[in-house]
Amino acid sequence: MTTPSPLPDAAAELARKGDAEGLGAMLKGGLDVDARDAKGNTLLMLAGYHGRIEAVKLLLKSGATVDLRNAKGQTPLGGVAFKGYVEIATLLLDAGADPVADQGGSTPADFATLAGKAEILALLQSRRDNAAKPTRWFSKLIGWFRGSKR
Repeated sequence: MTTPSPLPDAAAELARKGDAEGLGAMLKGGLDVDARDAKGNTLLMLAGYHGRIEAVKLLLKSGATVDLRNAKGQTPLGGVAFKGYVEIATLLLDAGADPVADQGGSTPADFATLAGKAEILALLQSRRDNAAKPTRWFSKLIGWFRGSKR
């Protein structure tokens, strides 16, 4: 397992402000798109949480890992669900974010419910049927395991 690259404060600030041009320049200069700050937040987490659509688009296009968790176990989708940014949630889901991913004991839908974000909740519910479906071999393994416990 590799140690994540540290996220420079200047890059984190660009993500929070939504400066896609500045982020693009830093990425071209060698900044790791999945670098993390001291709390484990990535550029994608910071840009998404602050509602910065263009920065999120750039980071996804640059290969940001959509479900990387911070130190609290939260993914970018969890923060976006709490804030209620439907367009960013859609971008994350279209990029492969898991709508039912555990967020340290909660799910993105729990965060949307807590914050009263009905539109995000509806989006997550519409996407959950496509989430994390086990493969056939995995289903058989689970069935075998459950059968051996009886």
